[in-house]
Amino acid sequence: MLLNAAGSGDPRASAELLPLVYEELRKLARVRLGAEAPGQTLQPTALVHEAYLRLVGDMGLQWNSRGHFFGAAALAMRRILVERARHRRRLRHGGGRERVELHEGAMVSEPAPGDLLALDEALDKLSAIDARKGRVVMLRYFAGLSIEETAAVLDISPATVKADWSFARAWLHRALADHAPGDA
Repeated sequence: MLLNAAGSGDPRASAELLPLVYEELRKLARVRLGAEAPGQTLQPTALVHEAYLRLVGDMGLQWNSRGHFFGAAALAMRRILVERARHRRRLRHGGGRERVELHEGAMVSEPAPGDLLALDEALDKLSAIDARKGRVVMLRYFAGLSIEETAAVLDISPATVKADWSFARAWLHRALADHAPGDA
């Protein structure tokens, strides 16, 4: 009820919803950002806040279930990370050059935005071929859900999730291997 009320623009429902989902969204953000290379400047808290604002800021959105909400959260996080990668690739923001932080003689670089953009492009192609496999990748990779959690969100069996996950990983690996650097 809170999810639907918040999606309809009820500010009281949004205020009640945030404490209930905040820690789980932070966990998802930590998992997703933990997969990034060292040097990532976006913190899990900032990612959660931006994703949450997008979710409750879109008036008229209705969520059918908890799983639907967290699926939408995973998509929002994916879009935020892709937007940041595109932003970093723009010429006036470094033109795809690696950011290097210097401290005590060690050099740490931010992940190449092309990697995330190539993954996003490949994931869009996979979703066009098989939408369910695309959703499995989004929930497993971007939201950090387990096989069982993904099965519950998509209302399919864990065995189906495992099969879709295996196929999607192999398909994406091949798509990314065929992707030449600089094509993104």
